[in-house]
Amino acid sequence: MNQADLTRLVSLLKLSVKAKPRPFANPEGPAGRLKKMKATVTALVKYERIELNYHRADEARGYAERLISDAVRYGDKHKHTMEMADYWLDEKQLVHKLFKVLVPRYETHTSSFTKMYLGPREYPGYRDGTAILELKGNPFPLLKPDEQNHHYWLHNVLLDEAKKEFRLSKAEQAKKEAEPETTKTES
Repeated sequence: MNQADLTRLVSLLKLSVKAKPRPFANPEGPAGRLKKMKATVTALVKYERIELNYHRADEARGYAERLISDAVRYGDKHKHTMEMADYWLDEKQLVHKLFKVLVPRYETHTSSFTKMYLGPREYPGYRDGTAILELKGNPFPLLKPDEQNHHYWLHNVLLDEAKKEFRLSKAEQAKKEAEPETTKTES
């Protein structure tokens, strides 16, 4: 049997997205919810790091991932991708940023394009706290320090050996100074 490869029809996202949208309360109804999501995705592309409540950040992350994934996969010549970018990005110069800046940045990425950190939780306040949603590779300083082990880098190995030699020489020097005192007390 020759079946179509269904995995090629929709781009695979590198994070889990809920099947149903969250029921955010909005006086304008579903249209107001989408308006807020569009504003959030627009702000994420524009500023590359935003802080907002956790549930809205998690929801907007899926839409931003899909938008960037389709832009990387199909490029700016694909009609549906351009319509999707035009819909989700309120400011039209951000469509150019998406295809000219973000797509080249993420062409070789094998992981997700966004990162979400849990922000500080105020007490008393919103019970779920805030989240920081950012695009990977943004020009801002890291929120979390680099957690790589740098113990085996050359300059760290050389410094460790220099410390060992220094401690050994100090120990030998202290031992030599202690020997004459013991010989003087014996005689």
